Amino acid sequence: MTTTASSDRLTRALTLIDEAHAQDSRRTTVDDNGTQTTIPYELHYANKMTKYLHKRTANPSEPLQLAIRAQHLKRWEVPRDTYPATKAGYYAWRTYLAKRQAELAERICLEAGFSEGEAGRVAALVRKEDLRRDEETQVLEDVACLVFLDDQFEEFERGHDEEKILGILRKTWGKMSERGHELALGIEMSERTRGLVEKALSG
Repeated sequence: MTTTASSDRLTRALTLIDEAHAQDSRRTTVDDNGTQTTIPYELHYANKMTKYLHKRTANPSEPLQLAIRAQHLKRWEVPRDTYPATKAGYYAWRTYLAKRQAELAERICLEAGFSEGEAGRVAALVRKEDLRRDEETQVLEDVACLVFLDDQFEEFERGHDEEKILGILRKTWGKMSERGHELALGIEMSERTRGLVEKALSG
């Protein structure tokens, strides 16, 4: 009975998170078993996060599944250009987003029937607390980096010079665990992207 109740509240929380993702007006086209389908971008991002979570670790806990799914919860409501176009502005934006997304995720978990302690754990994971010391936080960091490399990097690198791209790649690599590195090297990439990754890692 406990397992069923736990499963029900997890399903409810994931549904509420995805309903929030579905409000994103930005659209992206995905291949759904050979059929091209247009879906909200944040829902696509969440799907990718969940996909890599299950590649990264077996039997993830419910709080980790929820934190993974909520990683960019309603991020589109706070665009990057609402903060100064400086390094300090970027970090202020990221800090605010982490706090906001954690609070939104915590609220959803409570609504779905999780205890305050469980909902607080989800929020802590969304904020990436105790990275390097907390295994689940490291899993989340690995997954976020993998989705960046798989889904966002090719578009990102077109807008920056090579030196900056190599620096970003090295920084991304440094955040990841050995298992994360293994999965990253298995991502299908264009010849140019693969060359940039190899150059970054050899530098």
